[in-house]
Amino acid sequence: MGELPPALATNPRLADWVRIDPAGTITVRSGKVEIGQGVPTALAQIAAEELDVAFDRIRMPGTRTGTSPDEGLTAGSMSVQYSGIALRQACAEVRALLLAAAAEELDTPTDELTVRDGKITRPDGHAISYWKLDTATLLDRAATGQATPKAGADHTVVGRSTPRLDIPDKVTGRPRYIHDLRLPGLAFGRVVRPPSRGAHLLGLDTEPIAARPGVLAVVRDGDFLGVVAEREELAQRAADALQATATWDEHDTLPDEHALPEFLTSQPADTTVLADTTPDQPAEVARTVTARVHRPYLAHASLAPSAAVALAEDDQLSVWSNTQGPYPLRGAIAAALDLDPERISVQHVEGAGGYGHNGADDVAFDAALLARAVPGRPVQVLWSRPDELGWAPFGPAAVVEVAAELDANDEIVGWRHEIWSNGHVGRPGLGPGAPLLAATHRADPVQSQPAADPPLAVGGGSGRNGVPGYRVPALKVISHRLLTMPLRTSALRSLGAFVNVFAIESLMDELAEVTGADPVEFRLRHLDDPRARAVIETAIANAPEVSGESAGRGLGFARYKNTAAYCAVVAEVDAVDKVRVRRLTIAVDAGLAVNPDGLANQIEGGAIQATSWTLTERVRFDRRRVTSDTWETYPILRFSEVPSVEVHIIDRPEQPSLGVGEASQGPTAAAIGNALHDAIGVRVRRLPLTEANVVAAIDAE
Repeated sequence: MGELPPALATNPRLADWVRIDPAGTITVRSGKVEIGQGVPTALAQIAAEELDVAFDRIRMPGTRTGTSPDEGLTAGSMSVQYSGIALRQACAEVRALLLAAAAEELDTPTDELTVRDGKITRPDGHAISYWKLDTATLLDRAATGQATPKAGADHTVVGRSTPRLDIPDKVTGRPRYIHDLRLPGLAFGRVVRPPSRGAHLLGLDTEPIAARPGVLAVVRDGDFLGVVAEREELAQRAADALQATATWDEHDTLPDEHALPEFLTSQPADTTVLADTTPDQPAEVARTVTARVHRPYLAHASLAPSAAVALAEDDQLSVWSNTQGPYPLRGAIAAALDLDPERISVQHVEGAGGYGHNGADDVAFDAALLARAVPGRPVQVLWSRPDELGWAPFGPAAVVEVAAELDANDEIVGWRHEIWSNGHVGRPGLGPGAPLLAATHRADPVQSQPAADPPLAVGGGSGRNGVPGYRVPALKVISHRLLTMPLRTSALRSLGAFVNVFAIESLMDELAEVTGADPVEFRLRHLDDPRARAVIETAIANAPEVSGESAGRGLGFARYKNTAAYCAVVAEVDAVDKVRVRRLTIAVDAGLAVNPDGLANQIEGGAIQATSWTLTERVRFDRRRVTSDTWETYPILRFSEVPSVEVHIIDRPEQPSLGVGEASQGPTAAAIGNALHDAIGVRVRRLPLTEANVVAAIDAE
């Protein structure tokens, strides 16, 4: 038996991955879900390639517990990089088994057979198709690792830009999202949140609301309040009435927003040294350059708020959710309700935006709690915009201090990188208990734990990309993970890489400036990896020169997680009354590009989102509650402000595919920051780059 890819080793039964359907199609099941990144399309390409069938024969149903492989979470830009490898090996083995069975049927050696679109033919023209073989028996076995997937030179489907499977429904408005799901007998639920963090319910008269026409149930469990009604508007009116009549005990729990950096650097923390290298003969230091940057809390800010549907029937619970981890969500709900996980089914249904641990898991548990109050009726719960912007987990605020030591030849000889932040992992499946919002409000509440950070060896959290990709003889990287968590934090696209790359690349530009070097040349001089050098050179070669008194150009580079895709961004900005990003020129190396168009989509989308974070986004709060819970108080980049984006892919079909979904976040932020300095001559180290923060930086000069 050969060595299996991890996801296939965990789920070795081939029939769990591939089913040959009598109608001439092939169902491929994956544990990875569609959250807008186009992964099912890329995986379908891999399956079609290895099975030697036409792409349009592949069917990719949504992930469902009990029938799909358990691949944990769809996160960390790992779907194509890791699930793709598992599926490629599984399909190669399926093809080998089908070919061997056909060889027996046709009485012909396998090396004399050819396969085209599922039809296996011997030299004299006699043939048999996949659909005529006893595939149910053939595939009911474990993978062995013995089959060899195709070489890159033999690809005919992989490496081609293929239209995404999910786009036609989305552009024509056909029902596809969880918000569109209408099961027979559907009822509607709404949840009433406490008015602030730490508030406790003192009094509530539920009888008048429960007696309203169309109201099916009013649910109170400790500080958790909800209502179920026959129609959506009835549920909303009942929830509004509950909110108006409830009385709460409130007190201050949040820090001073305007002194957030001081709060972050003064709290108890779990300190970890992520990297520490000292040469045998340390170089003499001629000068040291330091910088301190700050990022605020960030919201997911999806265009549509989270939604879910649940049905409690007999001793079974069915949940439909836009979760990024159907199996971990099932486990968390089971733990919270003290149920056997096998009695819970979680079916993934797409939602409108998923950038990490947003409200999808929380609203699924809300729906489960309300569905138990009306057995036999499916219940849809839709969060409000204030729910989404005020109660979903946030991307953590952070302070990063960096210091670089230069020798007499202006070479970097030492680097120190220190991070203060809450952890980035608080989602189901990656820690103990049931980290679901409603579970912390029930009568027997689950205590909210400070978010954790995964080890750097598997990507890290706060320290992600904290280790620079440049040649640095003496290096120390330290992470301080806060043990107090005033606002719930968890994974948001790119995790700590966004602020760490911003800090590193800002300092690299400053080092070039103080040494009188060109920023590009200075970076290349400290880079040994030829693929890293290539993306920088490609981005620079394709980026136009800037013109205009208020214009500036800047560069940002990183290899995401130091193990995934390489990405370099050149930003062109205009800075008069506010910072406007005119153009982003991006080069990316993700190894084998399974679907080049899909790869470019991900890089472009990440860059636009990073532009919004860098220019506008910031969670606002007073001492009790989040106050940025509307689009007016939490502004995001407008469509009219979206920059022109040009993506250049360096395809390396002989190399393994690398994750791209989060690769452009950090380099984009850094490029914009460096371009702003080029335009106005001042470094703004406090994000976002709003007029107020720019003016404050100018005044501090």
